[in-house]
Amino acid sequence: MYDGDVVVIGGGYAGVRLARRLDGTARVTLVDRKEVFFHRIASLRAGVHPEWTHTPFIPYDRLLRHGRLVTGKAVRVDTAERQVVLATGERLPYDVVVIATGADYPEPARFTGTTTEEAAKSFAEHQRDVATAEHVLVVGGGPGGVELSAEIRLARPDARVTLAHSGSALLDSVGNARPGRKALAWLESHDVEVLLDSFMSPGTDFGTYRDARGTIVEADLSFWATGTTPNTLWLRLAGHGDWLNAAGRVKVDRTLRVEGRLDVFAVGDVNDVSELKVTPAALAQADTAAHNIRTYLQSSGKHRREPRLYRPTRRTPLIVPFGSADGLTVLPVPGGESAVLGSRTTTLAKAKSLMTPYMRRQLGYTAA
Repeated sequence: MYDGDVVVIGGGYAGVRLARRLDGTARVTLVDRKEVFFHRIASLRAGVHPEWTHTPFIPYDRLLRHGRLVTGKAVRVDTAERQVVLATGERLPYDVVVIATGADYPEPARFTGTTTEEAAKSFAEHQRDVATAEHVLVVGGGPGGVELSAEIRLARPDARVTLAHSGSALLDSVGNARPGRKALAWLESHDVEVLLDSFMSPGTDFGTYRDARGTIVEADLSFWATGTTPNTLWLRLAGHGDWLNAAGRVKVDRTLRVEGRLDVFAVGDVNDVSELKVTPAALAQADTAAHNIRTYLQSSGKHRREPRLYRPTRRTPLIVPFGSADGLTVLPVPGGESAVLGSRTTTLAKAKSLMTPYMRRQLGYTAA
């Protein structure tokens, strides 16, 4: 017996986790513009190495045993009629709707188009560009920029690779200087030129880049790993701008509900929860939201359960691979400074497989 209709908008890490958690207790409809799950964690390597081209794509067909997948684009949440409106005009009734549209990442960590063929073609273009470039510039010294720089260097030992970062240290959002120093040492030992305090922008001539001090860098290929943009423009265009904060993220309360709405939730990169936007946090939010949705749908009767309050993840491990056999892991230690672990731990946890077997199991496939 199902307790109601739940429409989950967005089939990323938080969306698929939530849909799977609710599949046995509600009529779940997962809406996504893509025909497959995009394992973004593997996308940086896929943009460099041809043998990884198809690794990030995992079919949705085994995710739900009872619910259904709708391939399409949501354009509006009609709160009066309690329906999600798709670009095709189709309307999906809901008792609860979940916004899990995630964030848009810079190339190559982006699913281009809507089909596997379109996205694979984009990866192939990046691979060809990397293979032929004489000088590759990566802008952004966070985890993505460091990981991408390492992948490019290992794939192209003969090319010039430069990493430009606006901050004074790499990985400066971690709150611990040791990971940044370790990343810097690895990159410099592999002849990657690292420019710190270098806020880079495109120059006036094609293939030139200029920092805030006027220093000009010439490169025939560039990647910008400078942050993400929440996928919420569609909400603003649909008249729900009051749901968003100044940064475009969906405002939620401690139960992960959109403020003022009992039947609208938002999870993952798209919301304004103050924590590092990483996969473990998205999964934890999905678990809390699933519990609260079940509580809401089953709220009648004297044995009513109380919703759980989500506690932002303050001590999430951060894993930054340097290729498939090296890297660093930042492991929070209660009451003390985070521990920084090296290549063995990082390789086993992420670097070798980029968590692909884990995500395949999450979507109902074998690890292979």
